[in-house]
Amino acid sequence: MANPKKKKTHSKTHTGRAHLALKKVSLTKCPKCGEMRKPHTVCAFCGTYKSKEVTKPKTKAVKKK
Repeated sequence: MANPKKKKTHSKTHTGRAHLALKKVSLTKCPKCGEMRKPHTVCAFCGTYKSKEVTKPKTKAVKKK
């Protein structure tokens, strides 16, 4: 079985993991309703994608007193 000849230093370990950091989620404004959403996805609030209605919009629940 292959084993490393020498111990890998902390700096070499950290530079190797440099690309593993989490990235910020990019958000864009929906052109129809103005809510923030991920790009290239259907808007969860109005149900449109590329100015076409794809799904039915979610209705907000009204509390009864």
